[in-house]
Amino acid sequence: MPLTLQIITPERVVFEEGGVDSVTLPGSEGQLTVLPRHAPLMTALQAGELVLRKAGDEVEIALSGGFLEVRDDKVTVLADSAERSEEIDAERAEEARQKAQAQLATREGDIDVAYVMAALHRAEARLKVVERRRRRPNAGQRPPGA
Repeated sequence: MPLTLQIITPERVVFEEGGVDSVTLPGSEGQLTVLPRHAPLMTALQAGELVLRKAGDEVEIALSGGFLEVRDDKVTVLADSAERSEEIDAERAEEARQKAQAQLATREGDIDVAYVMAALHRAEARLKVVERRRRRPNAGQRPPGA
C-alpha cells in the first residue's frame, strides 16, 4: 500500500496526494527515507531537500525545517517553508547564499550568527533542489501533483 503525503506550511498546502512510493527528507539526526508500512515516527526536520518518488517520477522540494509525523502510511510534514523545485528562483537563492557567506566571513556589525547560518542552509537547500531537477532526465515534464 503506497503512502499518502501531505506537506503543509503556515501559508499553504504544498503537496497533498496518495500513491507515493517513498519520501526522503532531512531529519534532525540525518537523512531518512519513509517507505510504506513504516513504524510510527515523529521527528524534527532541518533545512534540506525532500525527494518524493511516485510511479517512477521524482519531485524535489526544498524545506527550511519543521516536523515530520508518520502514522498508518500517512506522512505529514509541517514545514516552516517549502518550495517545489520549479518555484525556486535560482539567481535569488545564489544571491542569498553569497550574502550569508559574506556576512559569516567578515562578521561585521552585530550579526546574529544563528540567523545567518539558517539563511545559508535554506539557500543551499534551495540550490541543491534546483540542481537535482536540472540533472533529471525528464526535467521538462510536469511532476506529479503539480
